[in-house]
Amino acid sequence: MCLAIPVQVKQILNPEQAVVDLNGISTTINVALVEELEVGDFVILHTGYALERLDTEEAEATLQLFAGLPANASQDQQPNQTSATDGTSAK
Repeated sequence: MCLAIPVQVKQILNPEQAVVDLNGISTTINVALVEELEVGDFVILHTGYALERLDTEEAEATLQLFAGLPANASQDQQPNQTSATDGTSAK
């Protein structure tokens, strides 16, 4: 499963790199795929690359949804993994 998240551009370093806010953490990402990017724009981030510009309202609504998720939701809902050789639980 892949996850792309909205991030806001805080600084444009050059035509291929920008600093974004990732949930309170500043990180540098590749923005070469997004044309005419401006400080304050929201982009969809996946594996270090901005894929496309995102409407501000849509980005903020998505971030609100993420903020409402429990921190341990992914741990509580992991399916049992079974061994391919003996069929026993890997947990």
